Amino acid sequence: MESNALILTVTASSIVALLFLIVKLKFQPFLALILVSLAAGLAIGMAPQDLLAFVVKSMGGTLGFVALIIGLGSMFGEMLRVSGGSERLALTLIHKCGDRSVPWALGLVGFLVSIAVFIDVAIVILVPLIYGIARRTGKSLLYYGIPLCAGLSVTHTFLPPTPGPIATASILGADLGWVIIWGVIAGLPAMAVAGPIFGKFISNRIFVPVPEYMVQGESKFDDPSKLPAFRGVVLVLLLPLALILSNTTAEMLLPEGNLLRDVLMFVGNPIIALLLTTLLTFWVFGHNRGFSADQLQKIATKALEPAGIIILITGAGGVFGKVLVESGVGKILADAMQDMNMPLVLFGFTTAAIMRISQGSGTVAMITGASLTAPVAQLLGASPQMLALCTIAIACGGAAFSHVNDSGFWMANRYFGMSVSDTLKSWTVMKTIVGLTGLAICLVISLFIQ
Repeated sequence: MESNALILTVTASSIVALLFLIVKLKFQPFLALILVSLAAGLAIGMAPQDLLAFVVKSMGGTLGFVALIIGLGSMFGEMLRVSGGSERLALTLIHKCGDRSVPWALGLVGFLVSIAVFIDVAIVILVPLIYGIARRTGKSLLYYGIPLCAGLSVTHTFLPPTPGPIATASILGADLGWVIIWGVIAGLPAMAVAGPIFGKFISNRIFVPVPEYMVQGESKFDDPSKLPAFRGVVLVLLLPLALILSNTTAEMLLPEGNLLRDVLMFVGNPIIALLLTTLLTFWVFGHNRGFSADQLQKIATKALEPAGIIILITGAGGVFGKVLVESGVGKILADAMQDMNMPLVLFGFTTAAIMRISQGSGTVAMITGASLTAPVAQLLGASPQMLALCTIAIACGGAAFSHVNDSGFWMANRYFGMSVSDTLKSWTVMKTIVGLTGLAICLVISLFIQ
């Protein structure tokens, strides 16, 4: 009992210290995670030299897979952005839809674009596209903006190769094919409810005109014919998902030693899938469209700048999680969950949501939630399908409850020209609906898998 009390005290103190460093002292999350991991390791009695070796080993083990995926995904997304692929997708879907269907098209645009492009970059690119539509129809900007941002939010937090689900799946040891399957099943309804449905509701209650100070940032297309082909953009966006799913499908349906199985599992490995997609994107949208070798090199280099800190935070989160595993907190939490009859997916959501509310970053919330959920899932013998479902539940917790300590909140506030109060009523509620709708679907699915 004394040992259990010590472990729980160390775990609780570590989480409080992490929040204090990030929220109050404004520490960079990477530094905060490393410092708290070292303190937790010493507190549970690890020898200093052994602890340092453990940290180095844990950091390397976490990043071996994640760094490659995030790096390749960042280059893929940057090439798509620079070539105008995101704009082509948005313009084509908007032009093909009637006024009533535009919100649904914008939700789909957000869902597809965020597969490759980070959400903050996607907001900068895509939100100005809807200014002209809002002025022409006279509707509130929220009628179009909320569906777009809901689609962006869902994919950014639910689907690989974006950093949050990649990091969470890596810590939990979840199969990315199943993560994609559950992410789509939970994500599309979440996008529909939080996007077009809620967007229509809130736009009837809050009228948001196009902000005058943002008009100069509105995208203008003198010659849209110079943008990439719509079909090519869609195919490139779906290619990595299709390849990864082929890996999971081949493993399930084809016998070992089958040549087709070996081929599909190789090209469907997430690293190979992203590598092939990135090379194809640079060739089709870069080389074939007149970009020089020097320009392509600069695009690839620029793409890795924001990826660097995400990779380090992910690695530090993995260290924190492994220190907690070493402490034995997993067994204590598993016993407590069984006593309370709490589903594993609800536990993952709750831990991520608490971190999300406390410190703002969805990625940090997901990594911390995964670090606490991983040892519990291992002790409970969770199946590959359940591990993937927990990844989505944790993503739901990382998506919900965005408020004033989240950078995304302030991006929405600026690009929609809203007051803080209206941003809370629209953006925060939209993000919370995404998380809660996704969680509800995860809970239903969890009834049918182990």
